Amino acid sequence: MGVLPEGLGEAIRDTARDIAEVVRAAPGTEGPVPRSTWTFGEAAAHLGQANELMADLAAGRPRPYGDGTPESLAAANEEALAAFPERAARPLADLIHDRALAFLDAVEERAPEEVVQTPMGPLGPAALGAYLLTHMLGHGYDLARALGRPHMLDRGRVELTLPFMVAAMPRVAAPAALAGLDARFRVRLWGGAQFGATVADGKVTTVEGPVDRADCTILTEPVAFLLMALGRIDPVPVMATGRALAWGRKPWLGPRFPRLFVAP
Repeated sequence: MGVLPEGLGEAIRDTARDIAEVVRAAPGTEGPVPRSTWTFGEAAAHLGQANELMADLAAGRPRPYGDGTPESLAAANEEALAAFPERAARPLADLIHDRALAFLDAVEERAPEEVVQTPMGPLGPAALGAYLLTHMLGHGYDLARALGRPHMLDRGRVELTLPFMVAAMPRVAAPAALAGLDARFRVRLWGGAQFGATVADGKVTTVEGPVDRADCTILTEPVAFLLMALGRIDPVPVMATGRALAWGRKPWLGPRFPRLFVAP
């Protein structure tokens, strides 16, 4: 049995391949990316650099990169992009794909219980793999939208991101949004995967699996869940079109839940 959970390695490999195909198909890389200040080339370069960083971490090479806050990560991203001038589609597609495969080779050399320091705090190999997949899906979605091509998110890939999402949520909680809130959330994806989140005393704690006595249960389509969590789409239209439903003692907290966090 490998270090990564069943299906995660394949999802990383296939997602990297799908993104590389999108990038290679770009007629140019100077165009904009929706909901971003980056050009297509800058977004692709960032993704290639991030995959390289993840491969280094998996190989046991420390790579300091911000402190996990959105502000520090944004600053680190801009500094890294400024030092890496490549913007041509084919080299960037190769970098994205090859560094993802290098990650898979390196991570299998880690012990399952080993913890590495990442931009989002200490993570074991399985959560690190989920981090890589989450990051690729978010930026892969952006790159596909920029070209008007189908994105590479699906239910199976989204479910494999949950170990990282659950671990990262307390680190990206927005203090102002948490102020005065005391609530327990149960979040279920269509298909059965679920996690719990408790907000109390201005902090968030999360658990994989169900949470008891939830004030608000949210049932959501998986792709919509990840895109809301990553700040790519707004929660209100998602709930208005039935892709997310909320019930319980405090169902009105459903649309508020995604706004408790700031996507890094």
